[in-house]
Amino acid sequence: MDETDDSWTPAAEDATTESAVLRQILDFHPVLVTVAELIRELGGGSPDFAEQDAIERAVRDLIGVGLLHSHDDFLLPTRAALRFNELLDR
Repeated sequence: MDETDDSWTPAAEDATTESAVLRQILDFHPVLVTVAELIRELGGGSPDFAEQDAIERAVRDLIGVGLLHSHDDFLLPTRAALRFNELLDR
């Protein structure tokens, strides 16, 4: 295995989950979604603890870097996330 291949590292798994969470929230926008709804959507019918925890960490980290806002129980993308998404769609 190539030492530079980080496809199975915890950091790579976290980044993949963050990407999935952000994409899902951007796809839902302008509809607001809760963390519980997001877990059901991304984790399937009965996500295990590890899946739930990964999604909750991704939400926390995306809020921390300024790509998501949390308002009451709802999650929504920041203006920066929306603009970046617009740029990618061009």
